[in-house]
Amino acid sequence: MFTELGHFTLILAFVVAIFQTLVPLIGAHKRWPGWMAAGETAAIAQFLLVGFSFAALMYAFITSDFSLRLVVENSHSAKPMLYKVSGVWGNHEGSMLLWILILALFGAAAALFGTNLPPTLRARVLAVQGSIGVAFLAFSLFTSNPFLRLAVPPFDGNDLNPLLQDPGLAFHPPFLYLGYVGLSMSFSFAVAALIEGRVDAAWGRWVRPWTLAAWIFLTIGIALGSWWAYYELGWGGFWFWDPVENASFMPWLIAGALLHSAIVVEKRESLKAWTVLLAIIAFGFSLIGAFITRSGVLTSVHAFATDPERGVFLLGILALFMGGALLLFAARAEAMTSKGVFSLVSRESALVVNNLLLGVAAFVVFTGTIWPLVAEMFFDRKLSVGAPFFDMAFTPFMVAIGVALPIGSMLAWKRAKLGRVLRRLMPAAVLAIAVAALVWAMQSGRSALGPVGMMLGTWLVVGAATDLWSRTGTGGFARLRRLPRADWGRVVAHGGLGVCIAGVSAMLAWQQEDIRVVQLGDTVDLAGYQITLNAVERVEGPNYVSTMGDVTLAKGGRAIATMHPEKRFYPVAGMPTTEAAINNGPLRDLYVVIGDEQAGGGWAMRSYYKPLASWIWGGALLMALGGGLSLSDRRYRVAAGAAKGAHREVPAE
Repeated sequence: MFTELGHFTLILAFVVAIFQTLVPLIGAHKRWPGWMAAGETAAIAQFLLVGFSFAALMYAFITSDFSLRLVVENSHSAKPMLYKVSGVWGNHEGSMLLWILILALFGAAAALFGTNLPPTLRARVLAVQGSIGVAFLAFSLFTSNPFLRLAVPPFDGNDLNPLLQDPGLAFHPPFLYLGYVGLSMSFSFAVAALIEGRVDAAWGRWVRPWTLAAWIFLTIGIALGSWWAYYELGWGGFWFWDPVENASFMPWLIAGALLHSAIVVEKRESLKAWTVLLAIIAFGFSLIGAFITRSGVLTSVHAFATDPERGVFLLGILALFMGGALLLFAARAEAMTSKGVFSLVSRESALVVNNLLLGVAAFVVFTGTIWPLVAEMFFDRKLSVGAPFFDMAFTPFMVAIGVALPIGSMLAWKRAKLGRVLRRLMPAAVLAIAVAALVWAMQSGRSALGPVGMMLGTWLVVGAATDLWSRTGTGGFARLRRLPRADWGRVVAHGGLGVCIAGVSAMLAWQQEDIRVVQLGDTVDLAGYQITLNAVERVEGPNYVSTMGDVTLAKGGRAIATMHPEKRFYPVAGMPTTEAAINNGPLRDLYVVIGDEQAGGGWAMRSYYKPLASWIWGGALLMALGGGLSLSDRRYRVAAGAAKGAHREVPAE
């Protein structure tokens, strides 16, 4: 009964979403206050209805209701409770319901916290957000209904994909969806502003917190996915340029460009058309990501579905919203004239360079991701675009961004003196070059990747610290404590990027590996460490059988840790998984994977030494923390300080 109510409330949410789309839009056009206010009530009601529907589906998974087809296909009575819960979104239908829930959540948040927005703009934002809800609720109800029943329920289910039975994957999709779907608010603000025919400094102030929140969640989601790939897949890598990885990375890059571009709109009322276009494209890439993961057009270990019918529906949603928004953008281009004038050397120009580099980097990733599909459709050729292409085509743009960031963040608005900024950054540059020279002298090989990466990381971290200190003036540490949180946030985020770049370059340049068959009692020497396989035993898990190794990690003859790599087999799903044993440290990871028993005796074992591995995810978390600090600054909360002059009425269309 509870599950049936969940299905009913999902249908009712669809009806409410249609109401939310039409009524406030008409009210804003006619200047009818009651109709405009109805959008707020509808947005909150839609969230409550979808929330109830999602809770009903979760209840079915927790109680192992095998009369529901989705529960049968993605759960099992012996599965641990955490994975019963995460199984709700570990499949296509449930993950789409989570997508819709988050979409409704952002709409409700705009209704509750957007009280300082002009009534017409708020009504139009909620209407556009409601229209996106209509599209995805229709997609869920008509092609991906999570509440379909079975006439004859089985005794037990088929279990969840074993790769998804992991804490990292339990939390990765919700954060990723908060980022993906959060960009719908930037899109709604952009389309609402185009309908009103006005993009001004207040609009730039309003759109930034929503974009920043989405970017923070997307950063955390991507970091969790990378971390999961590192320790779960057993390959020892953190990024594989998989199509689904790229699908989340592209909107992250565009959202970063949008954040910086919105600053120029807010401060100088320039780059209006470009900023609105970025808001449209950012959400467009989120829709492309949904299409890639759910249509089956590209192969990925992360893909949810391979149904062409669903792919066509999603392609229709993409065409409708992107095509409609771009047509509206073209029609309103004349209304987005820039007012601010700035010189070639200025903060505005630096932000333009930042946008161009991020935009081109996103285009490179998009081209490499989509090109195999284009080649197969139009040239009847099966191609695979892998890491060599992305590494060569993408890396130069990230290096250029890293070099430009400290300089651009210290330039003055409108007109700046480049020489003064470079003199302030001279200590950072000297230290970065010294670090590169030291690394070059110490490394055994002659690859430039390590020295260049460490130099760039040092430049970003020390440059960010220099930027922060330069804002204290003569106030010193006393002034440092009083700086706005947005300044702290920018510095922490830029420094986090430097830490991440240093970690990536160190791991790729200096990692060592050893792959061999090891007998019990054998010792492997790796990067000054001794890795000894003591025993291998069979261990029964709650819903799996594990082959677990007992490995001693030592250095200089002194034992440091005992590690337990596993190879698990899930009988219900009939799938094996690899559970790497990792000894983490601030400067290195020791990574051990055990394989199958060999015919001639012994066990296959892979061992890796990975320098600065934890810096990759630590840097990502620092970037997210920096975004959070900026978001907590009252100047960047929704409409804070921007209400003045924002309530100016505009003529009816």
